[in-house]
Amino acid sequence: MRQKLSVITLGVADLARSIAFYRDGLKWRTTYKDGEGIAWFPMGGVVFALYPRAALAEDALVSPVGSGFTGITLAHNTKSEAEVDAVMAEAAALGAKIVKPAQKVFWGGYSGYFADPDGYLWEVAYNSNSVFDEQDNIKNL
Repeated sequence: MRQKLSVITLGVADLARSIAFYRDGLKWRTTYKDGEGIAWFPMGGVVFALYPRAALAEDALVSPVGSGFTGITLAHNTKSEAEVDAVMAEAAALGAKIVKPAQKVFWGGYSGYFADPDGYLWEVAYNSNSVFDEQDNIKNL
């Protein structure tokens, strides 16, 4: 199998609410059209998708019931500590729950966590060692 990640799909409780959060609130570009059952957000080589949680569970043949920490976080890396603070403030203004306020962290960077409307955890992080390419992709991992 090739080492590749193509799509990250979040199973969401309310598709319209989640689209509003990401598209209208965070201003992410999407190909979503009214009436489609899934929202696609191109992310520079990877696609982020929102799909109803029950339908996603049904497709995978698993129960949609579950709560608590799912064992996954998503990350948004920035180019400065000030940008971390700005992203965290933007998410909070849209109703995201701040789980961990931005702060200096043990690995030498600066980061915080917020939860989207379905409780998915997003880390917003600055690492002074990160180098970004022209498309804002981290190129020195």
